[in-house]
Amino acid sequence: MSSFDQREKDFERKFQHDEELRFKVTNRRNKLLGLWASEHLGKSGDAAEEYAIEVVKSDFEKAGHEDVVEKVLADFEAANVKIGADEIRAKMQHLIDEAKRQVMTD
Repeated sequence: MSSFDQREKDFERKFQHDEELRFKVTNRRNKLLGLWASEHLGKSGDAAEEYAIEVVKSDFEKAGHEDVVEKVLADFEAANVKIGADEIRAKMQHLIDEAKRQVMTD
């Protein structure tokens, strides 16, 4: 195997690892967001965990993270929780660092 072929395989492995890590971090962030949102919706225990899973699943509806924002925002509006899309996005940004820490220590 040439050094070029080896470098290519190494690059592919690193790319795959980075993508898996990004996927895990995003899912963890969404779960943390779901748990945060569940508090505002008055959910706790199993209901909060189930809601967090719904938030994670909502990220598979469209590309990007706006589907998550839309889901949480719609649930907040239905429950008359006065938290807007900008605050949800800010919370998501804040939670990404916590999600990275958690995934890296798992």
